[in-house]
Amino acid sequence: MTIAFILNGEDVVIRTEADTRLLDILRETFSLRGTKCGCLTGSCGVCSVIFNGKVSPACLIPAFQIRGSEIITIEGFSQTNEYPDIIGGFTQAGVETCGYCDGGKILATEALLERNLQPSREDILGAFNGIRCRCTEPAILVEGVLAAIDIRRRRLYGRA
Repeated sequence: MTIAFILNGEDVVIRTEADTRLLDILRETFSLRGTKCGCLTGSCGVCSVIFNGKVSPACLIPAFQIRGSEIITIEGFSQTNEYPDIIGGFTQAGVETCGYCDGGKILATEALLERNLQPSREDILGAFNGIRCRCTEPAILVEGVLAAIDIRRRRLYGRA
C-alpha cells in the first residue's frame, strides 16, 4: 500500500504493508534510530514519537494508521527552537541522559508543554506514565520539566 504522511515537517510517501509497524518504518525506511526498539508492547516508551500531537508508542502503530498523519521523532524535534528549552531544563536539574529513554522523556515533555505551560507536579508525572525511565528519579524529572518551563517562558516572553 502507498501511504503519504508528514514526517518531521516534510511530506513523505512510502510503499509498505498495511501492518508494518511505524517503529520499523522509521528505523528501516528513514534510518531514524532515535526511535528505539524496546518492549514492542507499548509499555516502555523508548519508541515514543509525537503522533498527531500526542506521545505514542511507534511499536503499536500499524502503517495503515499513519496515512495523512503528522509524526515527529526525536531527530525532527531536536531541530526545533523548543528542543534547547527542554535540554537546558534537564541539564539544570540534573536529569540523567542514558541515550535509551531520552527521546521518550523529551517528547513527553514537549507534548505536555504544548498543552500546558503551567502544569502541576501531578500533571508532569502523568505525562511520563508511558515512559519507563530507570535512569532518573521522578522528582528530578519534575524539576527538569519545571526548569524547562522557566527557560521557555524567558525565551518566549522575556521573563520567567
